[in-house]
Amino acid sequence: MNINEHSEAQPLRLLAVHAHPDDEASKGAAMMASYVASGVEVMVATCTGGERGDIQNPALIGDPHSARDMGGARRLEMAKAAKILGIKHQWLGFTDSGLPEGDPLPALPANCFAAKPLDVAAAPLVRLVRRFRPHVIVSYDENGGYPHPDHIMSHKVSVEAFNAAGDPEQYPGTGEAWEPSKLYYDLAFNPQRFRALHYALQDAGLASPYAERLAAWLEADPEGHTPPTSKHPTTTQIDCGDYFETRDDALRAHATQVDPNGFFFAVSPAMQRKVWPWEDYSLIESRVPTTGPENDLFAGLR
Repeated sequence: MNINEHSEAQPLRLLAVHAHPDDEASKGAAMMASYVASGVEVMVATCTGGERGDIQNPALIGDPHSARDMGGARRLEMAKAAKILGIKHQWLGFTDSGLPEGDPLPALPANCFAAKPLDVAAAPLVRLVRRFRPHVIVSYDENGGYPHPDHIMSHKVSVEAFNAAGDPEQYPGTGEAWEPSKLYYDLAFNPQRFRALHYALQDAGLASPYAERLAAWLEADPEGHTPPTSKHPTTTQIDCGDYFETRDDALRAHATQVDPNGFFFAVSPAMQRKVWPWEDYSLIESRVPTTGPENDLFAGLR
């Protein structure tokens, strides 16, 4: 069955593909919570267990659980965040690649997610797409949102699954073919959003944590754009400001990775609702007719 056969008896389904536990809370969480509240079935696929993550919360440095078993700690955090958001969740079972540092960069760890052949890395996601049967898939752009090896591989497997899951000749043994209808890239790092929040903080007489980031973007743009142009323009804005507190609660659930006094919480939900009440996406491919700009990831499917 394809989306053209969709009826009220068959709820719409969205699959968001993320690299590590906590990525789902920092990218698209309010959007997902808003769709869950409206009756959409939302699934998050987490590619790796985040085992190689470092503690980012100063209050937990030296915590014996995460020091002994970071992967186990992050599984517990992910379960808590999923409950807060109301989403379904599936681990894809790969090992965190870590973030290489140094010049030259060291080789990736053996058997990690980013070092897998594409067909091996994509097979569990193709199986999940064929089982969950999402109408919409949301993932990262070619740069992974930021160039972590696992984020880039998450992009690759998402595009592969979007293109291959509907072809019964590909990935035999992973279930009955299902063709998703729309593919989006998440624009969580949209410069326009950070610019708007930066100036709102300045106008309110508050310190902005975004000045350095905006300066770097402007310096990187030889054309002098403010903010710099994106390879993937914003096509779709989801009004989900009512769920910013839910998003923040999900972020705090990832206690090893998120400083509750840090960057993510620099602007109050109330100010964000006033200045930028949306989460931003770029429509990359649609197999159903739709026109932009959109305010619904399921535009053309309802």
